[in-house]
Amino acid sequence: MARPVTLFTGQWADLPLETLAQKAKEMGFDGLELACWGDHFEVDKALEDDSYLAKKHDLLENYGLKCWAISTHLVGQCVGDHPIDERHKAILPSRIWGDGDPEGVRRRAAEEVKHTARAAARFGVKIVNGFTGSKIWHTLAMFPPVPPSMIEEGYRDFAERWTPILDVFAEEGVTFCLEVHPSEIAYDYWTTKRALEAIDYHPAFGINYDPSHLHWQMVDPVEFVYEFGERIRHMHVKESIRILNGRNGILGSHLYFGDPRRGWDFVSPGRGGVPFERIFRALNAVGYQGPYSIEWEDNGMNRFQGAPEALAMVRRLDIVPSDVAFDAAFGAQE
Repeated sequence: MARPVTLFTGQWADLPLETLAQKAKEMGFDGLELACWGDHFEVDKALEDDSYLAKKHDLLENYGLKCWAISTHLVGQCVGDHPIDERHKAILPSRIWGDGDPEGVRRRAAEEVKHTARAAARFGVKIVNGFTGSKIWHTLAMFPPVPPSMIEEGYRDFAERWTPILDVFAEEGVTFCLEVHPSEIAYDYWTTKRALEAIDYHPAFGINYDPSHLHWQMVDPVEFVYEFGERIRHMHVKESIRILNGRNGILGSHLYFGDPRRGWDFVSPGRGGVPFERIFRALNAVGYQGPYSIEWEDNGMNRFQGAPEALAMVRRLDIVPSDVAFDAAFGAQE
């Protein structure tokens, strides 16, 4: 049986959830991955109002949709980020930003992520996707020279901040899945290994696998699946493209998404260079059991064109594993 295909609502949070649910059903999606912003999934209301989650379930059921995951990327980013500045104020609720004191923001964000685990458990969802932030992302260029102790401190800080959060996730029977992504504590193959080691392979820490972030860094997204398959609990079907013309590079050149001068960009799934069929085969091989969640990000393409096109691409390329070996029939008959 083919996997369910959901739509991540993060880039659609300008629409009321009911409006989006109706449109997602019309496009043919099986469910929604609810973002914890807009009115799509509000953690504080989920824990304060006994009727809130029941109403969300009723809304989804009314349109024949299911939910396998919720996502807290914006708040999660602020748990471990350095520095905390105006960028974070723009993505946080005022109750978490508070007076803007960096350590206060980090502490309040950490508590919110813990609450997200509790809200997810009450909602009957076992996966919370998100970001972690990073104390050492700003050292990426390794100049001025970065002492090894500074890198070690970055991973220690990550473990110190996130282990108590992950303990709450474990208590609630929910997995936090980091979307491996530039600006996070894990953004490629080697940093993912380092992050897992830092938290001693905590059982409540998984990966929200998004191949677009690996592809634009020239990291093989298929090899990543084979290495970290047992940690991949959720997948974003998102796409990127490299356009390296000799004038640009994979760091983005401080140009905004959609600028044709960029050396890479996000495009609607199926329009870039991510080898989705090989990835789907690899996910089958490592025993991935989750849905495929389409994340539309393309400043050059209307989302109501991109989303159904991406859904059709996934339906076409999704592979049901064979239950027989094709060469079994070649054996000698006794």
